[in-house]
Order: sequence, then C-alpha cells, then structure tokens
Amino acid sequence: LLNARLADAIDLNMQAKQAHWNVKGPTFFQLHELFDKVAETAEAAVDEIAERAVALGGTAEGTVDAVAKATTLPPYALNVKEGRGHVERIAQALAHFGEQVRDAIERSEKLGDKDTADLFTGISRDTDKYLWFVEAHLQK
Repeated sequence: LLNARLADAIDLNMQAKQAHWNVKGPTFFQLHELFDKVAETAEAAVDEIAERAVALGGTAEGTVDAVAKATTLPPYALNVKEGRGHVERIAQALAHFGEQVRDAIERSEKLGDKDTADLFTGISRDTDKYLWFVEAHLQK
C-alpha cells in the first residue's frame, strides 16, 4: 500500500516539475510558482511515505523503473506548453492522487494501522488544498 502511493507521489512530483519547467503564457509567473509548491508538497509526501515503509520493515521502491511500473496517475503529455493545459493536467493528477490517498486511508484503517492512516490523512489534506489552488485557475 505504501509503495503504491509512493509511486504515485513520485510521479506527481515529477509531473508538477514538468509543468513548472515548461509553462508559458500570460500567467506564467503565478503558475510557475504554484507548480513548484505542488512539487514541493508531493516531495514531502514522498519522503514521509518512503520512511514509513522502511520503518515498518519494508523497502521503499522509488527507482524510476519501479515508479514507471507502479504509478496509477495518468501520463503527462510532453507537448503541453500553455498555462491552461498544464493546469488541467496537474488538476487531473492531483484529483487522482487524492482519490488514491483517501482509499489508502480506508485500507490502512481496516488493517488496524492508525499511524499510516494518519500519515495519509495529512497527505490528503495537503493534496486537496493544492487541488483547490490549481482548480481556481480553471474558473472563468
């Protein structure tokens, strides 16, 4: 369970960096900064999830190969340039990640691991906050 969400969190981090590096358009600066904050938040989740997996006696599976095989996030199109396209894709990734994390909360609770459920609850809260921030850029 932890490694499944670790793969998604690493992928989310890299997708946010992809948007951060490549965004263009009239809202460049605001989106460039926002995508960097999304990436930082995802990176913090990566560290927490990986450390929890190891603390429980497992191995954190964070190699590029492991992440590519395990991520459940939709692939990020490399031809996106304009701000709105990046916003749509990051919103999609955040929404999907949030769904997976909420499922992980429930599964952790069913397994009787309240600490892991609590870890995922904090990640869910941060994910929802940044989804709100990103989706605000889709409003008309």
